[in-house]
Amino acid sequence: MRLAFAAAVVLVACILAGSIPAETSTYSIGGAVALAQAHNPEIAIARKKLQGARGGMIEARSGYLPSVVSTGLFREHQYQSDTQLRNEDYNASVRIVQNLYTGGAVTSQVAIARLNLEKENFELQAVLNRVTMDVRIAFNELLLNRAKVGVHEQSVAVLQEELKTQQDRLRAGLAGQLNVGRAEVALANERTESIDAQTQLKNSYLRLGELLGPSFGPNSPNSQFEVSGQLEYQPHRPDLNECLARADRERPEIRADQIDIEIENRQADLDKSELRPHVEVFSGYEVYNQTDPTIHPEVNYGYVVGLNAKWHIFDGFATKGRLQATHARRDAAVQTLEAMRLSVASEVRSAFLDLEQADHVLESETKNVETASESLEIAKANLSAGLGTQLDILQAAADVTRTRTTRLSAIYLHNMALERLARACATLPDALRFTSKTSHTKAAGKNAPGLTATDVARPPNRLDQR
Repeated sequence: MRLAFAAAVVLVACILAGSIPAETSTYSIGGAVALAQAHNPEIAIARKKLQGARGGMIEARSGYLPSVVSTGLFREHQYQSDTQLRNEDYNASVRIVQNLYTGGAVTSQVAIARLNLEKENFELQAVLNRVTMDVRIAFNELLLNRAKVGVHEQSVAVLQEELKTQQDRLRAGLAGQLNVGRAEVALANERTESIDAQTQLKNSYLRLGELLGPSFGPNSPNSQFEVSGQLEYQPHRPDLNECLARADRERPEIRADQIDIEIENRQADLDKSELRPHVEVFSGYEVYNQTDPTIHPEVNYGYVVGLNAKWHIFDGFATKGRLQATHARRDAAVQTLEAMRLSVASEVRSAFLDLEQADHVLESETKNVETASESLEIAKANLSAGLGTQLDILQAAADVTRTRTTRLSAIYLHNMALERLARACATLPDALRFTSKTSHTKAAGKNAPGLTATDVARPPNRLDQR
């Protein structure tokens, strides 16, 4: 009985524990970026490549250090004819070998390894910048879709109230079936938009979770998370020339391409070292036997000191071929650098064009929101005075919702262009504080600075109230 009661208690506790939802974590945009930098797979791969470059540096530096080499041989002949030599032969030695002169090979290898390490560091920084941009854009997209869901849900609530009002007026004999049908169609259309906005919001959570790392995937325990903040517009834009200069100076992709040219220069020195003499000194201890039985003792041993030298006077034009390939790679690296500079400059200019477009659209839509709201008030006044129809009211309400969601999209496009510009300059948006020489403060109307997206994206409470 006691065991059964204890089992029942444990079962009930497990059921209750399973019914309690797990605590949902909430992340700010800075917290999301920090998580991505710690868990994103692309960043993890770039860090492993950097770790591999450190190993290459250790390998290259070994040419400056002495090496310890051990060799051994044992050989026994099964049959020897017409000879008095012993049929056993063996030797063993331990030597310390130190390079004296390698024609610049070791120096070039160390320089190439150091440059590869620096290049991998810049490539890691490039991946960090790109992933940071993607996370911040995905975060803003999530805020955009969440704000759109709020706008459409509020519009659905208003249209539901309108449908209820028209149904009450129909039962009272004050309106016809046409008004009820129009209200139903408007409500159905708005519900469709609301469902689409909710689907886009779910997709935004998936995209952001994918960027945060495998632990935030759809089937992971951390798949349910929330984000904090609202979609906001910051009406500042830096100077184009300053951004172009900063991008050319700080962009890690450009720095990595510059290192590629230096690597090929060092590789040419390494290729030339093959035609120079290589000298090494060695010292060690050796044990061996004599195959001639007349020589005593049978086993010889002792310390040895020596000098090894090697010089390829002619190698069949192998070095010439390697140098030709190295020079071709260097010329290609120079062209790659110029192409990267042009691409980075195009990214900066494209981001500025997107900023201008977003500012113009935002300015226009901010005015349109005010105009649509005024038109809705006029339509309601005309309906109260018997000069308008319900269709005018519904059309004006749809215009209000559409202009408000378009303004939300313009804010998102502005923020996305700002993120792209920050990535092109190898910095963060908050660091783009050098202001433009031409004033651009009127981009979003008089109330734009500090105005959140949802401040002007809220529909009226009722369509039949002024």
